[in-house]
Amino acid sequence: MPQDIRGGVPTHWISAGAGPRRALMIHCSLGHAGGWARMAAALDDLVTAIAYDLPGHGRSADWDGVSDIQAVSTAMAVDLLADQGQGPADIIGHSFGGTVALRLAVERPDLVRSLVLFEPVFFAVAAADRPDLDVGNDPHMIRYRDALHAGDRDGAARAFTSVWGDGRGWDSLPPAQKQALAARIHLIEAGASAIYGDGAAMLSGGKLEGITCPVLLMRGGDSPEAITVINDGLARRIPQARQAVVQGAGHMAPITHPAEVAALTRAFLQDHPAT
Repeated sequence: MPQDIRGGVPTHWISAGAGPRRALMIHCSLGHAGGWARMAAALDDLVTAIAYDLPGHGRSADWDGVSDIQAVSTAMAVDLLADQGQGPADIIGHSFGGTVALRLAVERPDLVRSLVLFEPVFFAVAAADRPDLDVGNDPHMIRYRDALHAGDRDGAARAFTSVWGDGRGWDSLPPAQKQALAARIHLIEAGASAIYGDGAAMLSGGKLEGITCPVLLMRGGDSPEAITVINDGLARRIPQARQAVVQGAGHMAPITHPAEVAALTRAFLQDHPAT
């Protein structure tokens, strides 16, 4: 479990698998690199993967409170990939990590062989394509923001995970997990400008259309409507994108349904051999 400076941040990462393809896994907000363990195990004959902790997550250093957390997360990924010096890799991203993967493909296409994205929460796409959804004012997110601004971190985490959690009710979570979620809940706001406001101009600048690598966009069959709108919008804009749905799953399917997500990932990667 190495730790060193990557993207200017003390970064922790883990390695898994011994397959012929190099992969980088980027976890969701409030998660950590270890959340990929079961998916990585299901792909260990196909990929050799690195999964790293985003700023403020897992064992990486805290977010500094002022920097663009998506930009810093992308810089960490660039350094992790460039250090290996083995050409482009398959990038597997979940939720906020999926938006980091998109930004990596835009800014450093030389490092990206393919993108496998499970529900990238690029809400700017939904806002552009379906303004009637008013994605920034979902009732659950209003409750989350109200609680956060009131200093009620437990209440904010409860509201947030009621939509973007793994389907378990807040009261059923172990105390240590609730404490960890509440401690990191401010990191959701850290990424808001990038995913709601398109801070990297990936959408408004037409950069998505310039992504030339193959892309798999996955979602859970039980996920919010905004996710479908986002994936549809990305699929229309990215030339080599295709979609898949994990029925009976929600936003946290890489953790709750790792076998199904890994199977879809395997089929996609095998359709696009490494060269």
